[in-house]
Amino acid sequence: MPEPIPPPRVSGFTRTTASPLYWCAYGPEDAEKLLVLHGGPGAHHDYLLPQMLHLAKSHNVIFYDQRGGGRSKSGLGEAITWQTSVADLHAVIREFSLGAPSLVGYSFGGMLALLYTISAIRDGTYSTPARLALIDPAAVTKEYRRQFEHEFAARQNGMQIRQLREELAASDLRQRDPEAYRQRTFELAVAPYFADPARARDLTPFRVNGRIQESVWESLGDDYDILKDLAPPGFPVLFVHGRDDPIPAASSERAAGAMNAKLVLLDDCGHVPYVEQPSRLFAALDEFLAASRPQ
Repeated sequence: MPEPIPPPRVSGFTRTTASPLYWCAYGPEDAEKLLVLHGGPGAHHDYLLPQMLHLAKSHNVIFYDQRGGGRSKSGLGEAITWQTSVADLHAVIREFSLGAPSLVGYSFGGMLALLYTISAIRDGTYSTPARLALIDPAAVTKEYRRQFEHEFAARQNGMQIRQLREELAASDLRQRDPEAYRQRTFELAVAPYFADPARARDLTPFRVNGRIQESVWESLGDDYDILKDLAPPGFPVLFVHGRDDPIPAASSERAAGAMNAKLVLLDDCGHVPYVEQPSRLFAALDEFLAASRPQ
C-alpha cells in the first residue's frame, strides 16, 4: 500500500483562471518554486504523492489539479481541449508570479509542458520557461500513441495480469473486505504501466474523468505530431523515461534530440519511475535542477 500523504503547507483555489483550480504547495515557502504538472488528462495531482515530495526538500513545490480533474471542476458538458489546459497553465503561472517558470511534467503533464513551451515561443504574451524536467511524457505523435495503446492492451491481456484478475474474481475479497477489493482492482487496472506489475500496490489510487480525457485527446487531432514543432528552446530541458514504459522510449528519444535536451533512460522501469526507480529518478532530477538553477 502507498504511504500516507502529508497535508500541504498551504492550499486553495485559483482566482484568475476561467474556472477555479485547486492548488497546494509543499516545502519551504522561501525556496525556489517548481510547478509540477500531473498526468491524465482528466486526473489529479494526488497520485504523484507522497513520492514526488522529494522535490519539496529543497524547493517550494506547487501542484494543481487541471480543469475537470480532482477538485478542479468544469462546467457540465464543457469542452476541455489542450488549448484550455495551456491557457489554464499560463494563468496559474501568472497568478503565482512564477516569471519564467520551472516546470516538472509527468506523463500528460510532460506533453502539457511541451505544448505550453511551443505556445510561449509563438506567443509573446506567455512566459517562456526557465527549464523543463519531463518524466515519461505522453507520446509526442499519434503513431507513438498507437504503439502505446497496442502495448498496453497486450500487457493487460497477457498471462500474468490475466491470471491475477482471475484469482481476484475467484476470491471472496469483494464481500470480505470491499476496500481491499477496490484497491486490488485499481492495482490490476494500472499494472500494465509497470515493469513489475506487483509495484502497482505502491501507487496512490486515483480516478480519471473519462469525458475530460477523451475531450483533450480529441482536440489534438487524429494524426497529431508535436515533434515537428520542437526545436532547441534556449533553456535547459531534461527527459527521463523508463525503458519498459508502454509509451515507447523512442518518443522521448526523438523529442530530446529535437530539443537538444538531456535524456536519461531508466532500466527495469515502466511508466511510473517515482514508484519503480525513485533513487535513480530523483538523482537525475536533483542533478539537473542544481545545474540549471536560474541565476
